[in-house]
Amino acid sequence: MPAPPHGIRAWKSDILPLPVCGILAVTGPKNAIHDLYDGLILLQHRGQDAAGIITYNSQFHLKKGNGLVREVFHIKSLLRLKGNMGIGHVRYPTAGCNSEFEAQPFFVNTPFGIALAHNGNLTNAEELRSRLVSDHYRHLNTDSDSEVLLNILAVALEKTHPKRITPDHIFKAVTSVMKTCTGAYSVVALIGGGGILAFRDPHGIRPLQLGKRHHGKEIHYVVSSENTAMAALDFSFIRDINPGEAIFIDTKGRLFSHECQRANFSPCLFEWVYLAAPDSTLDKVSVYKARIRMGEALAKKIRSANLTIDSIIPIPDTGRAMATGLADKLGIRYREGFIKNRYIARTFIMPGQPLRKRSLRFKLHPIELEFKGNNVLLVDDSIVRGNTSKKIVQIARLAGAKKVYFASASPPIISPDVYGIDMPTFDELIGAKKSIEEIRKFIGADALFYGDLEDVRDAVRYGNPAIKCFSDGYFSGTYATPEVTPALLRRMGKIRKETRESYEDEGQNLIII
Repeated sequence: MPAPPHGIRAWKSDILPLPVCGILAVTGPKNAIHDLYDGLILLQHRGQDAAGIITYNSQFHLKKGNGLVREVFHIKSLLRLKGNMGIGHVRYPTAGCNSEFEAQPFFVNTPFGIALAHNGNLTNAEELRSRLVSDHYRHLNTDSDSEVLLNILAVALEKTHPKRITPDHIFKAVTSVMKTCTGAYSVVALIGGGGILAFRDPHGIRPLQLGKRHHGKEIHYVVSSENTAMAALDFSFIRDINPGEAIFIDTKGRLFSHECQRANFSPCLFEWVYLAAPDSTLDKVSVYKARIRMGEALAKKIRSANLTIDSIIPIPDTGRAMATGLADKLGIRYREGFIKNRYIARTFIMPGQPLRKRSLRFKLHPIELEFKGNNVLLVDDSIVRGNTSKKIVQIARLAGAKKVYFASASPPIISPDVYGIDMPTFDELIGAKKSIEEIRKFIGADALFYGDLEDVRDAVRYGNPAIKCFSDGYFSGTYATPEVTPALLRRMGKIRKETRESYEDEGQNLIII
């Protein structure tokens, strides 16, 4: 297959999953930057590697870079981001995605000028990239499939031949995008002189939500990955944006919506297991309550094992709600046994195993009196690679625990994710190559328990029985979209492994011991 004109590196990596991200759009206030900055702080748990904001007031004003939100934006940059509407993005890192130019939003100047931020991953990005270059003479400046998606949208809007932007033109373009792009995508876009556009893929794999705020006679709108960002900004949550739906908010503050395409609703199950904030409600299901129910479902397995357990201890932060539900069902005391260093990033989303291993030494500190001489059951949301769980068991033993039992509220992760979560290769997933007993021995636990997939599904579905299917291929091996085949998974895994090894080799020189 010939390499595209822009180089071999982009060709190799353009089918790799981008990370789960946080996206935000605000329209209405005189200076949207205040809401955008604060909103990204509230979505920081969805990405700690890079951040970006673009605003509009007859001109576009962009600032983005690597780092936390508070590191990327300073007073000088905030003051120049003028305009009453804008979009923002936070990203966590994956291998091959370490340049500040990969940070979002992305921008193209025609038609009208469009900026876009995207959460998810296109599974046909390679094909689309080739088509954009050969058929539409588009130059793509990064490896990101979000830039591909932006250009697909720009081409589709251009084909409607709009002399001015109308909702009909917008929705026709988005319908074309949904027919063209496969995979997962929740999108916010800012169109020069037009307004804010937001849309969610036909399967609704990644979340996207709408809120509003009354300001005198005006109505301001917010679109966000999670509604945890809304209340603090004085927005009221309206609803989830439906799968295959597009909404458009024009410069006069008028909101239009249209169902562009619909497929089987299949939201990502891992949002409730790990990714989303506990105070969010996604697709009408409380993340916190779903995690409580996941913990409760574990009780029957652990009760039947007839173990002597002195206390149930969560792995912070996600494991807390799960451990609470489990402790309540078993009637065993709940205790906080680990203090988490708030200044260490989430180890699951750190770029590369060496950094993950090293950061864990600083991340969790045991409260020794909760371990010394006790049989403890540690509860976490999931086990991905197994290295973090192994280290946590070691920490508990060094703190004096007699017996260390371990429970994962979710089932073994047996397959990669292709929709934007950094679980790219079979080789890295301990659940894909080891039995539960082998995993128990690897992590060093005296007993190991996993939640059942159907119990985890039911824990979410209890909050919204209308959810019939989930995107949970990492647990089940069955994917929400038909283009995901074993051949595609093998190809993505091979490329991902090569890219990650190259990235980690380069990164070793940056680690200071």
